[in-house]
Amino acid sequence: MSRRPRRNHSPEFKAKVALAAIQGDKTLAQLAEQFDLHANQIVEWKKQLQEHAASVFGSAAPQAEPTDLKPLHAKIGQLTLENDFLETALIKAGLLSAKR
Repeated sequence: MSRRPRRNHSPEFKAKVALAAIQGDKTLAQLAEQFDLHANQIVEWKKQLQEHAASVFGSAAPQAEPTDLKPLHAKIGQLTLENDFLETALIKAGLLSAKR
């Protein structure tokens, strides 16, 4: 028996399935057959919907302050130079293979 390829479902589809599960008109087995999903996946989406439903009606999350990227880019550049220097020194000393 071959495995089915991994599927990615849209948020709209997930919401539709979760709402159908919350309504309770059909059993979990019926929903799983209808939407061609595993029952555990339906339960997980239902739980996620119930946990995050309040955020739909709440205020938007506060935006984080924009991060100044210049110091971060400078640090990345410094660490890259140090790494290259140390790698070269270890290769010359014979402590690191040059085939990396």
